[in-house]
Amino acid sequence: MTDRVLVLNAGSSSLKYSLLDGGSGAPEASGSVERIGEDSGILTHSVRGQTHTEERRVADFEDALRSAVEAFERHGPEIGQDTLTAVGHRVVHGGDIFSEPALVDDRLLDTVEDLVPLAPLHNPANLEGLRVALRLFPQVPQVAVFDTAFHQTMPEHAYTYAVPLAWRDEHRIRRYGFHGTSYAFVTRRAAELLGRAVEDTNLVVLHLGNGASATAIRRGRSVDTSMGLTPLEGLVMGTRSGDLDPAIHGHLHRELGSSVADIDRALYRESGLLGLAGVNDFREVTQRRAAGDAAAMLAFDVYAYRVRKYVGAYYAALGELHAVVFTGGVGQHSPELRAAALGGLERLGIVLDPGLNDAQAPHARVVSADGSDVSVLVVPTDEEGEIARQAIAVVRRLAPDEGQG
Repeated sequence: MTDRVLVLNAGSSSLKYSLLDGGSGAPEASGSVERIGEDSGILTHSVRGQTHTEERRVADFEDALRSAVEAFERHGPEIGQDTLTAVGHRVVHGGDIFSEPALVDDRLLDTVEDLVPLAPLHNPANLEGLRVALRLFPQVPQVAVFDTAFHQTMPEHAYTYAVPLAWRDEHRIRRYGFHGTSYAFVTRRAAELLGRAVEDTNLVVLHLGNGASATAIRRGRSVDTSMGLTPLEGLVMGTRSGDLDPAIHGHLHRELGSSVADIDRALYRESGLLGLAGVNDFREVTQRRAAGDAAAMLAFDVYAYRVRKYVGAYYAALGELHAVVFTGGVGQHSPELRAAALGGLERLGIVLDPGLNDAQAPHARVVSADGSDVSVLVVPTDEEGEIARQAIAVVRRLAPDEGQG
């Protein structure tokens, strides 16, 4: 039987799912359940080029997953105990405990719950998704794939904050990093494109979307990353500020009487491109910039400058760099951003080819000039496919050897 994996991504009020061929990573069907717990929810199920949409109230995550299963029953393809090799779950925060994907059991559930203080916006929903899937597919192996796992190879000097020992020891205050599933896929794909072994590849990878981060990769392993304890640190994002002076919280509290919750909400939901230009869609920022909109021009420049700073910093951290890699919606589709972030870095051996950079294509490709000492790549990510691949690897590793019994 062909390996098939149901990949689940449970958010605060949504459930996204994909059914993938575990060998090729090709999607057989995908969908989402939005507005969970609200008066009216929306189920979208896409299969064989057809998209089916249904509006209905979805009470909770169990109702959401049951609705998705019903969509498979109505529109195909069939899923169930006998047709799934595994269910793969995206879990945002694995702390310093999980450095690789893991089979879901009671101990894992307890550990993910213990880690909720590190990701209060994400881990509770992820945890509920794990529990619901265990109830609905009790005989199918369930595998948790952690966004933070890829970065557990960072050296101590890179992940340690200069804060009191009690914060670090008792409250787990350190850099963790995120987007790890994307980085795992893109690192492997970039090495293939360069014709190098993964363990012989040094990269600066830029995952640029509504959430954005940068990672320095030495010999295929993360050695530094821009996001920290939370997904707020680092690059400018759609609605998140990225790097800022940590004293801003205290200043706003003293000057405005703002609470920690108010300031956190503003930094997560009202900052970034939205705070600078009034919109969080980079495409709209680019269009408005081209039309001469001053706020959009500033937003673009701040965004590109922050990317450029991290490229330079991580080049210095690595010492030797084989490629700068762009991925994510912005990284893949914005030649203007790539040109602005890398323009003027020719003395560092980074030279874009304008024609290659401007050409749009759906596949992984080189956009640097011939003779550039450092290649520049555009690599579309595939987080769902990577979750499926890792889930199958866990199931295969734990399966009894054939011929023994």
